[in-house]
Amino acid sequence: MSRKPPIPRKSIYRFSLYLRCLQGLHRDNVATVSSETLAKAAKVNPAQLRKDLTYLGHSGRRGFGYKVIELKDRIDSLMGTNQLTPIVLVGVGNLGAALVSYQGFEEVGFGIVGAFDSQSERARPKDSPVPVHPMEDLPAFISGHHITLAILAVPANSAQSVANQLVSYGIRGILNFSPVLLEVPDEVLAHNVNVAIELQNLAYFMRE
Repeated sequence: MSRKPPIPRKSIYRFSLYLRCLQGLHRDNVATVSSETLAKAAKVNPAQLRKDLTYLGHSGRRGFGYKVIELKDRIDSLMGTNQLTPIVLVGVGNLGAALVSYQGFEEVGFGIVGAFDSQSERARPKDSPVPVHPMEDLPAFISGHHITLAILAVPANSAQSVANQLVSYGIRGILNFSPVLLEVPDEVLAHNVNVAIELQNLAYFMRE
């Protein structure tokens, strides 16, 4: 029996863009959308969008477009965001406090259910319903809530050791805001978000 080809990483990224656009259309009570309109909203080529959507199977009718709610649900299911996925955040400094207070995660299927810091006496970030726990509570919390995703926002000098702890506790995906490249086992995914590097890249491509 033939297996479906894996979905390219760039297509997965674009699916996130399509999903955000579809969520907006759904909020505006739009029932159907053409590939041209959705591609324009996502800032991609219509042919590329149609090619990406073939990974979902047939989901549109020629001349009729796509049913917004059906396509949104299919992408949600593909991305694993059709139900709320719990996350822990480690490091509640300035950046961590901003992340734990951010209300947009739930819109894309994620929720920070616990925040942890070596200075557990830190005050709860403003507008956040999530309390700050001491680091020694982290393994039991991860196990008890069946958590596999973590956001890391600790200083550079402790990032790798904390990442090692997270992996040992069962975390399989880390979104890393610390300014270091993490070394993790092959079965663990670590995505690095370095604002300084992004600004450097932006400045380079802005040069005349």
